[in-house]
Amino acid sequence: MVERDVTCSGCGDKVEFSSEEPLCKVLDGWLMLSQWKGLGSVEHHHFCSLACLKKWAEAQTPKIPKVFLESFTDEEGEGNTSL
Repeated sequence: MVERDVTCSGCGDKVEFSSEEPLCKVLDGWLMLSQWKGLGSVEHHHFCSLACLKKWAEAQTPKIPKVFLESFTDEEGEGNTSL
């Protein structure tokens, strides 16, 4: 009898379990992250591996616009590697 489930925020894998099973045993090896979203608002994220946590964290990080990076090229069109 499945009463609860936890889904990996990185890859979408799902673990189903009953409320009688201890969460620490069901999610052995998983990572959990709590993210404050404001006053009294917390989001909980679950990850089945460090690779999934890394993928999720990278997706949350703002990307540097390509046009900005291209503004550092020298006159011959080669990129400046001193960044």
